[in-house]
Amino acid sequence: MGMRDKFQDQSQQWQDQAKQKAQQAREQGQQRGQERGRPGQEQGQQRGQQQRGKPGERMRDEETERLQREEQDRFDQDYDV
Repeated sequence: MGMRDKFQDQSQQWQDQAKQKAQQAREQGQQRGQERGRPGQEQGQQRGQQQRGKPGERMRDEETERLQREEQDRFDQDYDV
């Protein structure tokens, strides 16, 4: 096996690994999207507890959550193929 063959094999392995990681990231993004779309009972309870807090704190928490969701969406879009 020549040097060229070794480099081609290694390149192919890296490409395969990159495809697998991209697929995993895509699947995780879909799972997160499904979780966000259908809040579970625990998430509903957490939101209820947040709403009982002070109004200023609730607004900051909602803003933080919104910013985190936007950041995660941008991240997911970067890795969608």
